[in-house]
Parts: sequence; C-alpha cells; structure tokens
Amino acid sequence: MHQSVVVSGFGGQGALFAGQVLTYAAMDCGHQVTWIPSYGPEMRGGVARCTVIISDSEIGSPIVRNPDVAIVFNNPSMEKFQRELKTGGVLVVNSSMVNVPVDRHDIRVFHVPGNAIARELGDVRMTNMVLLGAMIAVRPIVEREALEQALRAHLPESKQHLIGPNIEAVRRGYQEAAELEAAEA
Repeated sequence: MHQSVVVSGFGGQGALFAGQVLTYAAMDCGHQVTWIPSYGPEMRGGVARCTVIISDSEIGSPIVRNPDVAIVFNNPSMEKFQRELKTGGVLVVNSSMVNVPVDRHDIRVFHVPGNAIARELGDVRMTNMVLLGAMIAVRPIVEREALEQALRAHLPESKQHLIGPNIEAVRRGYQEAAELEAAEA
C-alpha cells in the first residue's frame, strides 16, 4: 500500500490536526508515514493544508504532485485539489462550505455536510473529524477504530475531555459517507 492524502482548508478549521490524527493512526498500525504541513501567509483564516503519505514500505519522498485522496474544507481548496487529484482518486468535499462544482468525471466524489453534522453534534470545530471519518469510509487506508485509538493515545492531556465528542464526529462522518457510497453502488 502507498496512499497520499491532502487535507486542506482555512487556518483554524483543523485540517492539519485531521492529518495528524490520520498519521498517528497509520503509524500506530505499523505503517511508514510522512506528515508535511503547509501554511498560507496568515495562520488563522489563510490556507492551511497538510500532505500525509502512508505506505507499507519506505517513503522515498514526502512530495506529492497528484494525491490519491483530497479532503477539502473550502472553495479555494476545492479549486486547487480537484484538478491535482490522481485519476481514480477520492475527493471528500465539505458540502456545508464548498459550492464550487466538480468538473471531473474520473474521480469519486463524496459531498459530506461536515459543518452541519459537527454543529448537530455540538461544536463546528469537529468538522475535521467528520470529514476524516468520511474519508476512511470510502478509502479505508486505516480502520476507523485506529483513528479512534489515535485520538485516545495522542490528544494532549488538556484536550482529553474532547475525545468522546471527536470519536462521535468520526463515526458520524463515516456513517454519512458509507450511506453515500451505498447509494452510489
């Protein structure tokens, strides 16, 4: 296995944290991983993204031109990464915020209302975990349980009270995307 994932949104939306959780989950499962963050000129409100590579063998380079998967939180991310996504790739779109149309027919696209689900769960800041759960449902790079265990194992002590709600967000995103995929079949 060799999978590359880009997670992209505005600074403050948790794109980098989503990538970290995925990286920890893969690392804890024994995979080789890289996690490379990239920030826009401003941290909060600017563009923030990360690239995660997960492999069963050594990773030669952390540079990814055409990712296998993209999780996009906002319109600028959608515009950039739907073009760069590899043919046959998976695009997980935060349909609560993205209104840019998909103009490719050679990728699989899943529109998940990340913000709406997170708000329903009580905190829009969990949108990142909703979208990460959705991605795992349609491209199971790691098991959902591995994401949940990564949250338990790697969330700082000051944030331990957020483990339960974040796990619920992962599960809701997973369920949403699984239902979308079943409807597609």
